[in-house]
Order: sequence, then C-alpha cells, then structure tokens
Amino acid sequence: MEEIRTIQGYAYFFFMLFLTVALYGYIVHLYRSEKNGDRDFEQYGNLATHDDLNSTPLEKVEKKEEN
Repeated sequence: MEEIRTIQGYAYFFFMLFLTVALYGYIVHLYRSEKNGDRDFEQYGNLATHDDLNSTPLEKVEKKEEN
C-alpha cells in the first residue's frame, strides 16, 4: 500500500512538471509568433466585444481548388 502511494506521488510530481513545462512552452510560442508579426492576438481578444453580423472577417481564407 505504501509503495502505491509513493508511485502516485512521483507520478503526480512528474505530471505537474510536464504540464508546467508545456504551459511555459506554449506561452513562449505565443510571444514569439506575435513578436515576429505572424499573428496579432489582440484582434482575437477584441473579437468578443466587437462582434457584429456586418463586421469584417479577421483573416481571409483562401479556398483550395480541387482537381
């Protein structure tokens, strides 16, 4: 019984460590993509407050031609 609790403790610690690293990696990815000018995440943040039926789309979607 004590062995299972020890394994659960280690598994919990490494799982939380993995999630923390993944979260910080995602934050760095978002920061770099905004800094490079690939995406402007501020416009997505304003989407909820400035949404209207007649509003223009944020990004243009190009349709792929099928053969």
